[in-house]
Amino acid sequence: MDQPIELRMSNGRMAFGDVPEHIDELLQEAVKARDLPEQCEAILWEAHRAAPRVLPVYYALYKFYFNRKRLADAERVARIGLDAAAREGGFPADWSQLTVETTDWAAQGAPRFFLFTMKALAFIELRRHNSSKALAILSKMAEIDPVDQVGYGTIAALAKGLGE
Repeated sequence: MDQPIELRMSNGRMAFGDVPEHIDELLQEAVKARDLPEQCEAILWEAHRAAPRVLPVYYALYKFYFNRKRLADAERVARIGLDAAAREGGFPADWSQLTVETTDWAAQGAPRFFLFTMKALAFIELRRHNSSKALAILSKMAEIDPVDQVGYGTIAALAKGLGE
């Protein structure tokens, strides 16, 4: 996952990072079907079944659900994505157990995806009006990623603003 997780390229395709070609084709197909939610969702789950260890598929799934305001589904997929990233990275999936020493949080791949998905989970919790859960996640992120390499500070500022 050395490339950004999602970036529109000049040819109209989306860049999902370092994914196998057949999975990228499915993800591109899902992007094209985004205005047909049932078809898009089916394609995304097909990509997951074909490659359950390809982390950007989780991103595409939880973003799909989030954009459709299916927040419970977005949360479920984000948590499954955290489990998958932790398994791949060799660290605990329970974010509350993590420390700055758990892994190299600056590394690309599973650690970066885990942080990025924690940020997404905090935002999902905010949208579900669970500010205490969001703030707990963000507090842990500040502990394990003090340089804020995935931009959780923006979500933290929003959460603090909502709490005032």
